[in-house]
Amino acid sequence: MFKNIKNDILGGVTAAVVALPLALAFGVASGAGAEAGIYGAIILGFFAALFGGTPTQISGPTGPMTVITAAAIIAFKDDLASVMTVIFLSGIIQISFGVFGIGKWIKFIPYPVISGFMTGIGIIIIILQINPFLGVDGYGSVIHTLIEIPNTFQLANNDSLIIAYITLIIMFLTPKVITKIIPSALIALIVMTSFSIYYGYDIKVIGEIPASLPNFVLPFNFDILKLKDIFMYALTLALLGTIDTLLTSLVADSMTKTKHRPNKELIGQGIGNSLCAFVGGIPGAGATMRTVINIKSGGVTRISGMTHSIMLLITVVFFAKYASQVPLAVLSGILIKVGVDIIDYRFFRIMKVLHKNDILIMITVLLLTVFVDLIMAVGAGITFAAISAVYKISKETRIQTIKAFKDSPFDIDIDNTEIRILRIDGSFFFGSAMILERRIKKVLKAKYIIIDCRDIHFLDISAIITIEEIINLLKEYNIDVSLVVKERDRRRIVKIEDSEIFKNTYIYKNMDLAINKIQKENLQINE
Repeated sequence: MFKNIKNDILGGVTAAVVALPLALAFGVASGAGAEAGIYGAIILGFFAALFGGTPTQISGPTGPMTVITAAAIIAFKDDLASVMTVIFLSGIIQISFGVFGIGKWIKFIPYPVISGFMTGIGIIIIILQINPFLGVDGYGSVIHTLIEIPNTFQLANNDSLIIAYITLIIMFLTPKVITKIIPSALIALIVMTSFSIYYGYDIKVIGEIPASLPNFVLPFNFDILKLKDIFMYALTLALLGTIDTLLTSLVADSMTKTKHRPNKELIGQGIGNSLCAFVGGIPGAGATMRTVINIKSGGVTRISGMTHSIMLLITVVFFAKYASQVPLAVLSGILIKVGVDIIDYRFFRIMKVLHKNDILIMITVLLLTVFVDLIMAVGAGITFAAISAVYKISKETRIQTIKAFKDSPFDIDIDNTEIRILRIDGSFFFGSAMILERRIKKVLKAKYIIIDCRDIHFLDISAIITIEEIINLLKEYNIDVSLVVKERDRRRIVKIEDSEIFKNTYIYKNMDLAINKIQKENLQINE
């Protein structure tokens, strides 16, 4: 760990330089204040690095986490305890994700859902910065902001517009040769703050930032009737923070040719976010840009992340009075660039080759994220994606109605209409069960039916219940039914003790036994 300490310190210091303006901006954007962004970056950055599973990761407030935190602050207006309880619980949920090994499952969230949500978050950030950009008090609501745009432009502060426009120019047009040495956000912060002070512009600034350690905040002192809403916001923060973090961990892996430990990383993130609640800090996640800069600057171990936090703490203690003079218009310009960067342009580039269901899911999640509710957007997106996946898989399940096996060793006439075989090939579950129900209508005139389930890859309880109901239907038509299943599925079926249908049904491990049974019955009838 200590062999690369010089480069780790350099990486941490460089990451702190990038993190400072973003922490201030995200703190203000959340509604909790610039100090909340700084404290969140310090606490989360330090403890996530100390306990996490991605050594080079730099953690702190991020755009998506800030938007949800802002929504919680609006929902629990003037109720700091409830907001901090949300943040604390989100950390605890992340810890539980790590303890129970949930980290590896996050990668199964469909890409259209992530794309729609991240693009929606980017759009929200851009829209909510319109008012600060113009020097007007913000509303905290996307719809309210858009409705009031005509009035907002009439109230625009020309000094704020000058500062904000120049900030945007710096953010978008600073050559990469320069940004490799000093990030554009820090250039904008220093240059435009100095510019504003020099010309004596009368514009809104961050305001006083305490040049001391944060005050202790005690969560849990909340109205029990708010518990449901608190938990939902906490769960959303935890899920989004988990996705955001693990995606950044994958980026770090690709750059360092290493492999992160996802569950340990979630535990570290959870510890950091839960502790943020006790100092009034906003939560965050693994930050891609800061992590990349740390790695490129030489950071190799967790010392770099801890150094980043210590440098931010030093900044608060010794330079708080300067940070308090930063114009909100500068932060709005920085955040608009952040919002533009969050938008998933890759989805739009590949849209022409995507299935229409994927496009519909992405657009639905995007619109719900921006105009309705962040929690609903994630839930609806995952639900729609799951339904779409179920539909696609069910379409691949093949159910054939055949007369008999031509290659059977038994003497059964393959043209005998009294004997039918239903062969199911693929995954048979609740999504494909209706296909079997439709097939049954074609064989109600048969005397014997063998349901061949040997080629089923997956058989869930819904499919088992469907088979039970179909067998019951066939027996009402006086049809003799045999079931052929794999041994593992047979064991599951026979465990359904309260099923009289399965108890009175012949269940075999192979087709020969089922056909042999029919052969013997035919011989007895003929005799």
